[in-house]
Amino acid sequence: MPRIVVVGSINMDLVALCGRFPAPGETLIGERFFTCHGGKGANQAVAARRFGAEVVLVGRVGDDGFGRELLAGLQQEGVDTRHVAVTAGVASGVAVITVSRGENAIVVVPGANHALTPEDVRLAEADIATADVLLTQLEIPLETVAEVARLAERHDVPLILNPAPAQALPAELLERVSYLTPNEHELAQLLGRPHADSADLLASLPGKVVLTKGAAGAFHVDAAGGLRHQPGLAVEVVDSTGAGDTFNAALAVFLDQGIEVALQRAVAAGALAVTQPGARGGMPTAAQLDAFLVSRGQR
Repeated sequence: MPRIVVVGSINMDLVALCGRFPAPGETLIGERFFTCHGGKGANQAVAARRFGAEVVLVGRVGDDGFGRELLAGLQQEGVDTRHVAVTAGVASGVAVITVSRGENAIVVVPGANHALTPEDVRLAEADIATADVLLTQLEIPLETVAEVARLAERHDVPLILNPAPAQALPAELLERVSYLTPNEHELAQLLGRPHADSADLLASLPGKVVLTKGAAGAFHVDAAGGLRHQPGLAVEVVDSTGAGDTFNAALAVFLDQGIEVALQRAVAAGALAVTQPGARGGMPTAAQLDAFLVSRGQR
């Protein structure tokens, strides 16, 4: 059972399903509304736990009803929440999500997630030092992500950084990351090369980038410059929310089996994740993932 430490955001997702996205200034009548637990950090922690990993989450929630519900949900999933702090006087993070025909548009209000500090990460250093993989994202302050990277380097723990929401990243941080998992847009943003094609972007950081391309699957260039492509798997798309988080969790959990196996399982897990509504509705268990791979002739 791999030991994964996730440092990241915890949100309540407010989801509206509709036939199409509204235009600016337009009011639409939606088809369905529901709330579900989300946030990239929490989603990745839950997905990794469902794959069978031992998972510790470092994060913050507000001292409100959402915060209490989010914390209880994580504990019910079996995630270790000793390092999830309740932040007085601050609302929990929320994501307002509109879903139409399998695509989504998301507005995130960080709330307590932006109160997550480097000191919070240092308080979890003993758990980080014994982790098999560290996993983090960019829905928390960049200085906090930088501290995660410093501790990963100090304790020689592989670090996966999911660089979303996209932003330029300092070279010092990129050097400390073992794997970056952007889509094309995010990779162009973090490298400051908005007009470069994906092949050039991949070649810029050999050995580090796992590029996700939705239905096309994922691409990785190894340190020697060799390109590996893991094709996507065709499924009926219901809601793409949380698919990237499921992909990243699978990559982290199965990384000890080698990048080829980890990519295969991550792409399959991401495909399964889009078949149900909600960020966690389609997140599979390890057994479900194995059965899916067997059904597609990949096991």
